[in-house]
Amino acid sequence: MKFTPYTHKVHYYETDTMKVVHHSNYIRWMEEARCDMLEQMGIGYDGMEKEGVVSPVLRVECEYRSMTRYGDTVEITVLADSYTGVRFGLSYEIRDAKTKELRAKGKSSHCFLDGRGPISLRRSFPAWDALFREAFSTAERE
Repeated sequence: MKFTPYTHKVHYYETDTMKVVHHSNYIRWMEEARCDMLEQMGIGYDGMEKEGVVSPVLRVECEYRSMTRYGDTVEITVLADSYTGVRFGLSYEIRDAKTKELRAKGKSSHCFLDGRGPISLRRSFPAWDALFREAFSTAERE
């Protein structure tokens, strides 16, 4: 499954006095893109939470390549890297929507928890597991 890139227009409040995006916002944009990816898979965080499942961030990293400024629009491509049933990992590319210049790239890793601790989607939510296996096994690499 290839995911449609997530588009974000830079808001004024995301910038500093030079109208350059503050570094912390790239992490937020990766989260927005991840939520959108789950929606494209047909799951969504809201659906997961209704079932008592949360998916916290275990690790996140971001490498900044060029500045993004107020008024720019970026496209965030999410690539499915790894999935074990208990954990999953993603890569992100944040590019200027017009020029395609790479602004930043990042990675995040996550797990699945219920009220008692880590869970395996394979055992607890086999339909979700099938969606994750499909998305992660057929993910296209650029």
